[in-house]
Amino acid sequence: MSYPKDVFSRMFAGGAVRSDQDLLYPKDEDVDLQEIDDTLQTNIFNVMLSRRSQRKFENKQVEDSKIEMILAAADTAPTAGGFQGFEIYHVKNSEIKLKLVDASNKQPYVNAPVVLVFCMNPERVRMNFPLHILKKFSLQDATLAAAYAQLAAHALGLSSIWIGMIDEEKVMAALRTKYTPSSILCLGYPHKILQPKPKRSLIGLIHEV
Repeated sequence: MSYPKDVFSRMFAGGAVRSDQDLLYPKDEDVDLQEIDDTLQTNIFNVMLSRRSQRKFENKQVEDSKIEMILAAADTAPTAGGFQGFEIYHVKNSEIKLKLVDASNKQPYVNAPVVLVFCMNPERVRMNFPLHILKKFSLQDATLAAAYAQLAAHALGLSSIWIGMIDEEKVMAALRTKYTPSSILCLGYPHKILQPKPKRSLIGLIHEV
């Protein structure tokens, strides 16, 4: 099966065709349609079972086409009322990355080839609930979007590390944003392939009531 070259624009626009000039990341190079085919047909269970957190990345640039697919995957995540109460900051500036290292308890691997900061935007959640509920929805929206992005990255042959220990005010200052961050997702090609760690037995994990 082959997909049209506007596959990324369709993913971003929810099915509406857009030109390259309208894409978040316009591409000059041709899209590898076979790679798209292979990725879209990836077994999601294999992706989940083989994913591992990675703190060492190769000094190799991640292709724009892969970044687009990761962001498109985040865009498909379920959100409260479908309002998508989150914002994503793709950090390219090296100085800002270093500020995020400082804001993340000085974890050096935050300075990764691809750095995505997921922030909450409860103002987008236009539902008739108290503000603290809207903030909770927004936090869940941002978390789900980051999780979808992380799985998509692994399906594309990348590795990631989820950063939750962050100084929110420092991150907001570094990004010059009013939106509160929920997490930072650091991505890149893995320095080496890590094997999945054993998980809890379902017998001890699941509680039937």
